[in-house]
Amino acid sequence: MTSTHAHLMDATYRHQRLIYDATRRYYLLGRDHLISDLAPPPGATVLEIACGTGRNLARIARHYPECSLFGLDISQEMLRSARAKLGTGARLERADACAFDGATLFGQPQFDRIVLSYSLSMIPDWQAALSRAVDHLAPGGQLHIVDFGNQAHLPGWFRSGLRAWLARFHVEPRAALQWSVAAYADQCRVHHRSLYRDYAQYAVLSRPNHR
Repeated sequence: MTSTHAHLMDATYRHQRLIYDATRRYYLLGRDHLISDLAPPPGATVLEIACGTGRNLARIARHYPECSLFGLDISQEMLRSARAKLGTGARLERADACAFDGATLFGQPQFDRIVLSYSLSMIPDWQAALSRAVDHLAPGGQLHIVDFGNQAHLPGWFRSGLRAWLARFHVEPRAALQWSVAAYADQCRVHHRSLYRDYAQYAVLSRPNHR
């Protein structure tokens, strides 16, 4: 675990976690689109990497009650909120998105669905986190990603203001995400599209089922 980044995230969200869900609902757009599109089969294993307060996992639990849920986050402070919200409804562990091992953490080496929701924009080595997620996809599994887009079709003043605001929370939109997921086309079927006039971007990587 990168202790410097873990300390930064704990410091950033020690108090923010208490109002995180109430405030982020207005600009973390596309999360519920991801959840409705997730469509895991009954009994599937679902992992959220950088699960934060557990908001998404709680909604996934309501939509897909037959699934087994797992979450990891580098911030112990965020996990405090997630554990309070989810109780025994999900297995939660502190881990680095860039270096976790599912078998060691959860006794689960692969997952049927993996979620990265507005997390790659907060992870310094986000390419490593993306690679780690793909490595943990089970045959027939899907990785769903939603995050900030480049806002190319939105007014310049809005784009500048948003990026200045995000920088206060150590968030940097990943303009290269579309090309980064395309690099996995030899392993997965890749789908990427923009949402809300490029405010957000949504990608799904589907691993073939070789069974």
